[in-house]
Amino acid sequence: MDSQGKIGVLFVCMGNICRSPTAHGIFRQLVQDEGLEQQIEIDSAGTHAYHVGASADPRAQAAAVSRNIDLSDLRGRQVETGDFHRFDYILAMDNENLVILNDLCPVEAEEKLCLFMDFAPDYGMREVPDPYYGGDRGFDQVIDMIEEASRGLMADIRQRHFS
Repeated sequence: MDSQGKIGVLFVCMGNICRSPTAHGIFRQLVQDEGLEQQIEIDSAGTHAYHVGASADPRAQAAAVSRNIDLSDLRGRQVETGDFHRFDYILAMDNENLVILNDLCPVEAEEKLCLFMDFAPDYGMREVPDPYYGGDRGFDQVIDMIEEASRGLMADIRQRHFS
């Protein structure tokens, strides 16, 4: 929990313009729908500095808008050392980024790291694929996966922190 007593959730992909901002936006909407904005803090970041300050990929934004999710206010940033202390859940979109996070993470915060899809064990995929080099359909698949994992994450937060 942060200094205001909020549960912190950080979504992480490589560049912070496709998967992690999509997860940020979808989970933020779920948190708002459940009236938990005062209890849960959400952010997203990339393991690389490729797109610091950039908006989410236009294809990610279009796919999100088609499901009434707005990503227009989100800007790319890189993971910082303080994130490992600030957030309770640090959720990597794939194994490659999880390895990078593990290398950066202080030992005392390692239990906060996991794959985001661990919250959707029945989905049948452990990693959210990077849609950047694929077609528009890949962004829709990513949203489907993120919606499923977001529901599982919310159930975990409710059980561990609000029951």
